Amino acid sequence: MSGLGAVAGAYLADMAAHAIEAEERLVPVEEYLRTMYHPDCDYVDGRVEERNVGEFEHAGVQKVILRLLWAKEEEWRINAIQECRLQVSPARFRVPDGMVLRAEQVVDRMVREVPLLCIEVLSPEDTWKRLRGVLGDYLAMGVKHIWAFDPEERVAYRFDADGFHPVADAEMVVEGTEVRLVVAEVFALLPAR
Repeated sequence: MSGLGAVAGAYLADMAAHAIEAEERLVPVEEYLRTMYHPDCDYVDGRVEERNVGEFEHAGVQKVILRLLWAKEEEWRINAIQECRLQVSPARFRVPDGMVLRAEQVVDRMVREVPLLCIEVLSPEDTWKRLRGVLGDYLAMGVKHIWAFDPEERVAYRFDADGFHPVADAEMVVEGTEVRLVVAEVFALLPAR
């Protein structure tokens, strides 16, 4: 390997070593907060945890959800955001695929107050155990509305203290608000199976 190929190879090797090192050692919260990860990572009790992202179906479902929410932000008085750090406890930060905040909610660099809704989109590499841990952190923080979407199975779930509940209704609704999504619209842009 020579020239640009050697530089790219060295860069990738360095990035891989940094990722492995970050996973194996405990990282002070201050270091996590000042470090830029690509893509951003969760932080759980001193450990930096990679998130599964980057696949077409995941990105497509995430895009549709956020477009539907962004189109109604003014009318519903909400702020729909993607992949922003959420401090769920003093030693835990999660990066939801999407969040819905009330329009008046103040955010300084990251979300520290309970969002109205947290949204996760499953990737093929996600495990139910890992997802349950992530969503459990949202629940422990006080998030009352937690939705998960599985692009592969084309199923939407609500999550609460009793676990996952497949959505049989045509719409998912945040009770007490106008926030709602039509489940079929979320999966409509995926390639036919």
